[in-house]
Amino acid sequence: MEKIPFDRFKNYDREAEMLKVLGHPIRLKIVTGLMSRTCNVKRIWECLGLPQATVSQHLALLKNKGIIEGQRDGVEVFYSVVSEKVKKIILAINEPDTL
Repeated sequence: MEKIPFDRFKNYDREAEMLKVLGHPIRLKIVTGLMSRTCNVKRIWECLGLPQATVSQHLALLKNKGIIEGQRDGVEVFYSVVSEKVKKIILAINEPDTL
């Protein structure tokens, strides 16, 4: 049996924190939606059917963790996914099961 190469010296706190942030269904929906197009807060809360304050809180957390960024266009801010690791995770999650 092949041994799995564990790196006992690597600190996985950052990766675990990123996965915790993505582990919330609303944040996962937001990030998945932002993979296909940039959106402003209003468009996101309309699509999700959630209050604006709820969506803003989730966006703030995603932004603080470096998963998304906002680009200002006049009075609006359009969000997009900027973390390459997160993009790979989202693509893997949405990959059809091959069983």
